Amino acid sequence: MSDRFQVLSLDGGGIKGVFSAAVLAAIEEDLSVKITDHFDLIAGTSTGGVIALGLGLGLTPKEMVEFYVSRGPAILSNPCGMRSLLHWAYRKFPQRALMKALKDPKVFGDKKLGESIKRLVIPSYNLGEDDVYLFKTPHHERLKRDWKVPAWKVAIATSAAPTYFPSSRHIDHVRHIDGGVWANNPTMVGIVEAVSMLNISLDQIYVLSLGTSDEVIRRSSGLDSGGKLAWANDAVTLILRGQSLGAYKQASHLLGMNKVLRLDPKVPDGLFALDKPNTKYELLAKAAHESRISMPAIETGFMQHKCRLYTPLYGTDETIGDRGRESNHGN
Repeated sequence: MSDRFQVLSLDGGGIKGVFSAAVLAAIEEDLSVKITDHFDLIAGTSTGGVIALGLGLGLTPKEMVEFYVSRGPAILSNPCGMRSLLHWAYRKFPQRALMKALKDPKVFGDKKLGESIKRLVIPSYNLGEDDVYLFKTPHHERLKRDWKVPAWKVAIATSAAPTYFPSSRHIDHVRHIDGGVWANNPTMVGIVEAVSMLNISLDQIYVLSLGTSDEVIRRSSGLDSGGKLAWANDAVTLILRGQSLGAYKQASHLLGMNKVLRLDPKVPDGLFALDKPNTKYELLAKAAHESRISMPAIETGFMQHKCRLYTPLYGTDETIGDRGRESNHGN
């Protein structure tokens, strides 16, 4: 036990979540550990939110890798490239394949967010109110609502990427879209949650942040004075990358460079994409390479800490509220 408070942060990135899940699986296998034993809070956006939910509900990283490898092609099916043509005027993929995969009893089934064994923070965005939206486990007295929401609904709400999937209307009729529009790298979300809701001091916080690959792109000089057409292809990737870099650098300044470890390998432009499941084996290979290099730093930097018990303040068992009010630290 220690006074440390460790945050696991998982980026968005569609099928590229294979990389994050595979890195976590490698850690468990190499070090004979269980990831959830070593992190007090998990923050995950979009595909990272799906992985966070899986870990919280008892799935192993290896099982999450299998989820992406086996279910990804059906979720992101693009027969004869027809969906790519439709994408110019309509969302690229329907929700039904993703919904079916998430509702499988071997995945989330009918489990609720409040059944998570870890504190979770999952970013989304409320399109109707034009405001940020966070799903949270009941780790604070104020958090009385989200624990009742089925995990599959949270997963769809955080991963409804604009133009790729339709908005999610499964929770209180709210128009949820992908949390990546404001927190694709949720490192700062996790830090703020620890400080503001759990009363953790900054000197206690350590973060392991997993990206899903960072494309090396040469930005055209035409963007310098370009209009909408010039920016059409670059705007989204630039915004996502800018937010991600900003979150990492803010966290590093706030906590200290030695307290934030980020794995987000640079790759050639076009090597991976969030909607190309045929790159899954290349992503697995990249995860094997990066985890091999980073394993010593991960072991010494994070695996010495063992979390104390997290007990939800609210849940389906009404006695949880009485026996679980230990402290806001939850440790």
